[in-house]
Amino acid sequence: MHNKATAPKPLRSLEDALERCQTLGMRLSRQRRYILELLWQAQEHLSAREIYDRLNRQGREIGHTSVYQNLEALSEQGIIECLERSDGRLYGHISDSHSHVNFLDTHQIVDIQVELPPELIRQVEEQIGVKISDYRIDFYGHKAE
Repeated sequence: MHNKATAPKPLRSLEDALERCQTLGMRLSRQRRYILELLWQAQEHLSAREIYDRLNRQGREIGHTSVYQNLEALSEQGIIECLERSDGRLYGHISDSHSHVNFLDTHQIVDIQVELPPELIRQVEEQIGVKISDYRIDFYGHKAE
């Protein structure tokens, strides 16, 4: 009999993310908390530079190197999401399965919950012969005037 590894519970809140850090034995430094708090407040993905700028504007002193090191560690452990884009990496909090809206003019990436109609999923499953368990959609566009 094989023991199935239980999947870690989804990160639905800042508290879940902080708890996951502790479970993994990651130190919860002040800087790391700042980054996680910011990413959970922002409903969009940010570059390391934007994270650095926003934290310092909030009066939360943190160095460039510290931002980069913490983002690396947190994304490696799957506590935050890292999106590779042509102009660099963007970071955001992880939530349940979600899709992205990519703004071509402002380069913002915003999380959005999209539920496809079951008949569309069935159509894709039949076409390819696969059982779909999850999906993500990337939308692209410009801010509406």
